[in-house]
Amino acid sequence: MFSKACEYAIRAALYISIKSVNGSRLSIPEIAKQIDAPVPFTAKILQTLVRKRIVSSIKGPNGGFYLDPKAKPVSLASIVKAIDGSDDALHVCTLGLKECSDAYPCPIHHEVKPFKDHIRKIMRETNLQELSDGLVNGETFLKNSRKK
Repeated sequence: MFSKACEYAIRAALYISIKSVNGSRLSIPEIAKQIDAPVPFTAKILQTLVRKRIVSSIKGPNGGFYLDPKAKPVSLASIVKAIDGSDDALHVCTLGLKECSDAYPCPIHHEVKPFKDHIRKIMRETNLQELSDGLVNGETFLKNSRKK
């Protein structure tokens, strides 16, 4: 549904969110390992998240990435927009047609539209801090730790 960069960005921001609660600052290699992403790609994504003021960073030996506890809550939609430029992934035609709208629908447009609208609403109204609770409590996971 989202670009790979966007998926990694959401996972990175969530991981940073749960670790920032106790004041931790995280390194790029640690974040990359925890979200199963390549280190260089993670670095590029984190630079964008810092530039868009979604996460913060401090350079130096005691530096790293963190969420500012005084900052306003970060919605998932803001991460998608920061990385992908918009939430177009939820506006494109499910069948990949170039023209698909309420006025000119593809064969499944009207069946899929309510689900896409609902996902857009969730992305706008859900923030990292809310999702972090499930991660901290062990109800949700960023990484499958079971062996296959």
